[in-house]
Amino acid sequence: MIVTFTANPSLDRTVALPGPLERGEVQRAVSVSQESGGKGVNVSRALVASGLESVAVLPGADNDPVLAGLRESEVPFVSLPINEPLRTNVALTEPGGVTTKINEPGPLLDEDQQEALMKLLLESSRGASWVVLAGSLPPGFPEDFYATAAARLRSAADGAAPRIAVDSSGQPLASALAGGAEGMPDLLKPNAEELAELAAAAGFASPATADELEADPAAAAAAAAAVVRSGVGAVLATLGSKGAVLVTADGAWLATHPPVAAVSTVGAGDSALAGYLLAHGQGAAPADCLRQAVAHGAAAASLPGSTVPAVHQTNPDAVTITALRKD
Repeated sequence: MIVTFTANPSLDRTVALPGPLERGEVQRAVSVSQESGGKGVNVSRALVASGLESVAVLPGADNDPVLAGLRESEVPFVSLPINEPLRTNVALTEPGGVTTKINEPGPLLDEDQQEALMKLLLESSRGASWVVLAGSLPPGFPEDFYATAAARLRSAADGAAPRIAVDSSGQPLASALAGGAEGMPDLLKPNAEELAELAAAAGFASPATADELEADPAAAAAAAAAVVRSGVGAVLATLGSKGAVLVTADGAWLATHPPVAAVSTVGAGDSALAGYLLAHGQGAAPADCLRQAVAHGAAAASLPGSTVPAVHQTNPDAVTITALRKD
């Protein structure tokens, strides 16, 4: 079983435009769709769509539209009741897949609610193979929440502790590297911008921008290797249309997919993480976990809104794997 934790879930509304976004003008949408979202929720949705057992842990009132959407899509979840409504995020998609996102901050959870949510995570993760800590943190949460959660998950484990993946951004992501050995994730899933920030925090000697890392997979692998040397088990860095790199202590690989007709990039990175976890659960080698990650990400980009693909909608045979140097 794979448990996902989303402290700041959302109702994701996607507005498809007929042409480029025109600031200050009135435009009519081609279509509007909505899904229960947030990074961890998206990972659970993708796993369940592929027939895997997954449980999403999140806050939310019983009648909140986010929880209603999970029930409708038959995604198992456990929730901490709160009085405030969950946030709504809006994505504006242009032809060709260019996406503009407007994310709300989310409800404020006090210290008692934060601890209750942590305990719900610990209880729900007993016997899990992976726990995914994903997304932004709501207002009021400490920046090192994910590092603390990882340490407590390992401390509370009866027998083998679950592997822990972190997919976030900004300070919550950077703090995942500062929690000591007990708080270190087994897997980090940054995009190029986040990888640049992580590598700098890990003391990478050759600072690079997100654009430079996307354009140069070897540089991306070197940056990811610096993060791995800091104590992280593996780094799965998604590079947009350029594919993804995976770096572990034992090797580095690049995966590329033929161009797809992009419709919406919302949730593509979350689907990539789901693809990796799906393959890992089947005992696949690291390069093949990367292969399925990129196949999932490409399939997600070709679907509307924040729709996630099932494994039968992906084409891992189309993915090319190239071994890279780590430094």
